[in-house]
Amino acid sequence: MKIIDKQIGYDGYFKLYKVKLEAEGNILERELFDTGQAVAALVYDTVREKYVFVKQYRLATNSEVLEVVAGLHDNPNESLEEAACREVEEETGYAVDQITAIASYYSSPGAFAEKISLFYAEVSHKKSAGGGLAEEHEDIEIIEVAPPALATLPIEDGKTLIAVQWALLQNQN
Repeated sequence: MKIIDKQIGYDGYFKLYKVKLEAEGNILERELFDTGQAVAALVYDTVREKYVFVKQYRLATNSEVLEVVAGLHDNPNESLEEAACREVEEETGYAVDQITAIASYYSSPGAFAEKISLFYAEVSHKKSAGGGLAEEHEDIEIIEVAPPALATLPIEDGKTLIAVQWALLQNQN
């Protein structure tokens, strides 16, 4: 298969493309939802010995969702690590002491172009209250979780599930 035509069908907060593919002599028409590159981070406070999650409203579920810190990597002058550190500070108020890459993956490559770079971030001190940026209309609740409670969290979000499974595997002997 190869893309033979790609047109913007919708250009708003995100983009939706109308794509034509050639497959064994046939022309297929598909849609591609493009949110861009994203970063996410599982945050661990090394002083309090707790994981730091966020809870915020998500349109797709029409409810608040417990998640790892996440945001768009929309500044080409910023590395993925810098973007993740920025998001950690904006959403939780913590400055990142150390950051480690966990994985980069497409969340649903059949129709979504978003690639997520997932990190583990250790923190030890707050620089601000967190809670998100007012200009982005974020209303974020910070949720702290002790390591033994990780396995019982009600997780509906894929990147959070991957991060928690990673953390649980790190602690196995």
